[in-house]
Parts: sequence; C-alpha cells; structure tokens
Amino acid sequence: MPDHDFVFALEIADDADSGRMLGELCTAVLGHVGYAAPAIAEVSRELRDAVATGGGNGRRRCDVRFVAQAGSLQIVVSRAGAAQWRTSRPLPVP
Repeated sequence: MPDHDFVFALEIADDADSGRMLGELCTAVLGHVGYAAPAIAEVSRELRDAVATGGGNGRRRCDVRFVAQAGSLQIVVSRAGAAQWRTSRPLPVP
C-alpha cells in the first residue's frame, strides 16, 4: 500500500465553528500529504465554498470524505437532498 492511501470521513454541522474546523482539517491533511501552500489554499477555498453553497444556517449536516488512492486525492461533500460536490487532484510525488 503506498504511503498516501487513506480514507478520512466526517459528518459536520452547517455552522461557523464547523466551517473553521473543516478549513483547519483540510489544511492539515493536504499539508501532511505534501501539497504546496498555494494548492492547499485553493482546495481549502473550494471546499469551504462547496460546504457553504448547500448551507442551511446550522440546520443541516453534511458528510465530507478525503480519499487518497491510486495517485489522486478526492474530496467529496454529500448532503441529504443535494447533489454531491467533488474535486480530485493528483497526489504530490514524494
């Protein structure tokens, strides 16, 4: 199994505290995998926008999954009653 293969999933509430935590988590995960600061900032912004777009002002929850497999990182945001959002990036070469 390559060093970067993993799945990390969590369910978060749609509120400001969860949004901040998700941003910090995204930065930590992408930094650990080896992405450079500009890529981390770009992906974090896209993830924050994806979570905010389907927002329900604290009344809805969403699932967020980070999946590193076969040389790429996928991030998926799922919310009941809404289309999934996903992005994929090639993993940095160690």
